[in-house]
Amino acid sequence: MIVGVDIGGSHIAAGILNKSSGEIRIDKFSEASVDSSASASDIISNWAGLIRSIADAKADLKVGIAMPGPFDYESGISLILEQGKMKSLYGKSIRDLLAKELEIVPANICFMNDAEAFLKGESLAGAGKDYTNTMGLTLGTGLGSAIQVEEIVKDAKLWTAPFRQGIAEDYLGTSWFQKYVDERYSKTIAGARELMEEGFDPSIREEVFKVYGQALGEFLFPYVIRLQTQAVILGGKIANAHSYFLPSAQSYLRNYGVDLAFHISQLGERSTLIGAGGVFL
Repeated sequence: MIVGVDIGGSHIAAGILNKSSGEIRIDKFSEASVDSSASASDIISNWAGLIRSIADAKADLKVGIAMPGPFDYESGISLILEQGKMKSLYGKSIRDLLAKELEIVPANICFMNDAEAFLKGESLAGAGKDYTNTMGLTLGTGLGSAIQVEEIVKDAKLWTAPFRQGIAEDYLGTSWFQKYVDERYSKTIAGARELMEEGFDPSIREEVFKVYGQALGEFLFPYVIRLQTQAVILGGKIANAHSYFLPSAQSYLRNYGVDLAFHISQLGERSTLIGAGGVFL
C-alpha cells in the first residue's frame, strides 16, 4: 500500500495511490489541521494518526511525503527553523520518528520537495501528461518551483532567484499583493483572493492582476528560453485567479516571440500526493 502525504505549516493531507487501467488516482483522501508550534512528539503523533486512519497495512506500507524546505530530503531531517513553523522538529530525523510511530521500517518512508511533488504528480496524471519539458509553479504565500526534463523532475528553487530589486518571491507571492495594493490604493488586503470578491473595485482588480501578470511573464522569460520549456503548470491559491493575470503574462512573452502554453493544475492538492507517493510506483 502506497500513501502520498502533503505536509504544510498548519495542515496535512494524505491519500492512497491507486494505479488501475494505466491511470493513477487518489483514494481515501483525508486532511487535518496541525498545530505546528506543538512539541515534536505531538506533531509526529498527529501526522501518523492521519496516515493510520486511511492505511490498514503496517509492514507493507510505503509513505511518500512532500515537505516544504529547508529540509534534507535524502536523510529525512528537518532543517526548518526560521519559517515560524515546526521548530520543535529542527535537526530531528522525521523518517525515524514517523517510522517508529507507524511501526514500519524507515526505508519505507521517502521525502520530496512539495513543488517538485506537485509537478511530478501533474506530469504523471494531470496537466503535464502530454509534455516532456515543463515547469511547475505554485503561487501562494511563497513561490514554489520545479522543472521537468524527460523523466527527471527537480526542485528549481527559484523563489530566491534575483529579480528586479529583490528576489522572485517578492513579486510573485502573497506579500506583493499586500504591499502593492497598500502603497498604490491605501487598502489593506490579506491576499489575492480578496481582489476577486464581488464587492471589490473591478478597476483596481484589473490593474493589480495586469501588473502581476506582467511580472510573471518577465520572470519566466529567461528560464523558459534557456530550458526550452513547452508548458508551465500553475498551482497554489493565486492560480485560482489565472483568468485575471495570465493574459498579461502571455502578452508579455509574445512580445518577445515566446508562445508558451499555460495549464492550471488538473488534480489540485492530489497532484502533490501522487508525486510524493509516485517514487514507489
